[in-house]
Amino acid sequence: MPKSNGRRRPLGIPVIADRALQALAATALEPEWEARFEPRSYGFRPGRGCHDAIVAIHTTASRKDAKRLWVLDADLEAAFDRLSHDHILRSLGTFPARGLVRRWLKAGVIEDGRFTPTGEGTPQGGVISPALMNVALHGMEEAAGARYWEGCSTLRAVPGSPVLVRYADDVLALCHNREQAEDVQRRLARWLEPRGLVFNPDKTRITHLDQGVDFLGFEIRRYRGKLLTKPSKDALRRIRKRLSDEVTALRGANADAVIARLNPIIKGWAAYYRIGVSKRAFHALDSHVWRLVYKWAGFSHPNKPKRWIITRYFGMFNASRQDKWVFGSQETGFYLRKFAWTKIVRHRMVAGRASPDDPALTDYWTQRRRRTPTPVDAATWRLLHQQHGRCPLCQGLLLHADHEPQSPHEWQQWLTATRTAIRKHAIATAVDLGTPDEHAATHLIHTYCRRRLDDGRNPALPTAREPAGLA
Repeated sequence: MPKSNGRRRPLGIPVIADRALQALAATALEPEWEARFEPRSYGFRPGRGCHDAIVAIHTTASRKDAKRLWVLDADLEAAFDRLSHDHILRSLGTFPARGLVRRWLKAGVIEDGRFTPTGEGTPQGGVISPALMNVALHGMEEAAGARYWEGCSTLRAVPGSPVLVRYADDVLALCHNREQAEDVQRRLARWLEPRGLVFNPDKTRITHLDQGVDFLGFEIRRYRGKLLTKPSKDALRRIRKRLSDEVTALRGANADAVIARLNPIIKGWAAYYRIGVSKRAFHALDSHVWRLVYKWAGFSHPNKPKRWIITRYFGMFNASRQDKWVFGSQETGFYLRKFAWTKIVRHRMVAGRASPDDPALTDYWTQRRRRTPTPVDAATWRLLHQQHGRCPLCQGLLLHADHEPQSPHEWQQWLTATRTAIRKHAIATAVDLGTPDEHAATHLIHTYCRRRLDDGRNPALPTAREPAGLA
């Protein structure tokens, strides 16, 4: 796979049978290690994600009297490709599927008919590979010297100790001074050696938060004592280029095709960056998109005057917005969303060592899922709450949020899949009340449940049971 620096990332994808077995093994491995993993590890773990890592950094360094303002911004070089097999197998201990894991690690790769043995590393396309990465890197916070007050629900760090936040192979350590940051780097370098890993010298640096640091697509920087988290310049450059390339490729297509192509990109990018100080970036991107679609319209109608183009493609298509410069289609009424329509939300960081597999924390995770705003329209969100997040036909969950999307592209895919999987459908309440003169009520149901309803194979609505919570 191509990387942002021009190099290529090796990708090993197991066959279907092995992928199924790896998923089964990962399901058995996760609960045991979730109870042991360190609190500031957020990558590839259920119920945790990029937003938690960003908020953890913001919480540590946001106060005006914050002490940990020096940052070790570290990246592990080719982490998946260099992980020591011996260390992984030792860490797994008596795990029942340890022999299977060993065979997967040693299986080798076939590319273009040639076999290449794998003496180190774990394939990035493997289902179990992220879990093995977390197992191999367990203990990094302790090795860096991070200490926390035990029994404290807010997970307060011991004064004088650094705070280390890790997302997969991206590491950021917040320290009191440059000397402590250099000491943390030396300690971690020694700790990584038996695991077969080293720091990437091109991406590892020590800096002060007044100069800022990029982490997971966000720029984290202090301005006159105030910490701001906003989309990084590289992230803005990438999204502008992608939007420009998409619109250029759509020359000759109609307005509906432009809207269908750009809307998922806009919604996905805005959903990922909505937790930061992103309003100014959103408005700047809206201006960029407006210029792109205006040029597209001019290219599609080179002989038409500007007033004709504006009248045909721009107007108040969204009735809920007093904005007459919305790009849309006069024939279908479809319109292009704007970045700025996405509300800024403050993400609530997951509690310290909380795990979805802990039965004592069932209520905590239920309430967390209910409080986490999903980037869907207000009407859909209201229906989700009314239905307690469940389909009224099969009583199954409509949305699953244990593994939330971790990048703008994943948010784009998630929103597209959700729109496909869930459809609004008017189901007469007479079905479950038995009164034929009742008005129809709008419900959210699964697409496959709707197909069953259309085929006449769906029974009456079942009696709703007490749901476990909105997911």
